[in-house]
Amino acid sequence: MTPPRRWQNAATAVITMAAALMLSGCNLMQSSKPNTNNSGTGTQATTHVGLSASSMDFGNVTVGTTKTMHISLTNSTATGGASITVSQVKTTGAGFSTTNSSGVELAPGQSTDIAVSFKPTAAGTVSGNLTIDVVGATDPATVPLDGDGAATTPPTNPSGQLALTPAQLSFGSVNVGSSKNLTGTLQATNADVSVSSAAWNGSGYSVSGITFPITIKARASKTFTITFAPQAAGTSNGNLSLTSNAANSPSRSTMSGTGVQTATQHVVSLSWSPSSSTVVGYNVYRGTQSGGPYAQVNGSVRSVTNYADNTVQSGKVYFYVATSVDSNSTESSYSGEVAASVPTP
Repeated sequence: MTPPRRWQNAATAVITMAAALMLSGCNLMQSSKPNTNNSGTGTQATTHVGLSASSMDFGNVTVGTTKTMHISLTNSTATGGASITVSQVKTTGAGFSTTNSSGVELAPGQSTDIAVSFKPTAAGTVSGNLTIDVVGATDPATVPLDGDGAATTPPTNPSGQLALTPAQLSFGSVNVGSSKNLTGTLQATNADVSVSSAAWNGSGYSVSGITFPITIKARASKTFTITFAPQAAGTSNGNLSLTSNAANSPSRSTMSGTGVQTATQHVVSLSWSPSSSTVVGYNVYRGTQSGGPYAQVNGSVRSVTNYADNTVQSGKVYFYVATSVDSNSTESSYSGEVAASVPTP
């Protein structure tokens, strides 16, 4: 890999890396990245794999309990075709697990059952994937997994009350890329109150400094932090809701803030040479350390050989690579890496 180079232009606040991401040497037939843009079906010249579902949604599952669902994998090749072998079955996403079905051989028309379980350890939405590697199929079969951990709410305490203050959190104007913290307070009156979970919405908001479930003693209080970190200019409104066994549950507060785009917003401008292979476009990836890990920054495959990244922050160093994508949605391996040092401010 060519050592990273740095560009910096504080006068224009634009970092240019012209022709830095060289894709011309990428070989799409030897991709180092699996294709994740499939419908859950791997294919080969004469071998076809079918799944009984394209996704698995477990719905609401109480924290600490387990729900199991089943999916069927079939060698749907016509009679006389080749057999396939399931080499590995794995899951990603907190709380998801699966049975070990590796080593199963399927003749044309035969099927195997795969059990997938979801046991949430905390309240909230969880997403993941079920990946089935099949010998005899070009790509692994990937099935999206979704589930919601539901907190167990203690029985209502009719004498307990929980006060959430302030009732309105106003963050005012906050520069895009920076953040502002405000303090919230929970106070129990009349009796002890058990708070099982918190939920909030609104772009840029987060809650920290408190772990659920938590019990607040009568006449005692607990403070926590609400953060507003806008990622785009504009007004953002939100709500904070806490579920407890208090008689007035849920306790709620509203949040408001405005993201302000400063005049010194920096942009990293990338360009690269076209791939020598026949491709439909390119993807751009970014990391915060040399060698990765990288995350894709473009929303969809780009048909042009340039990209402007306007989500960078002052004073940071970013590392970029790119891939090319063919008509089968297969990505090449990463290009050589380049580094961009963003000026301050």
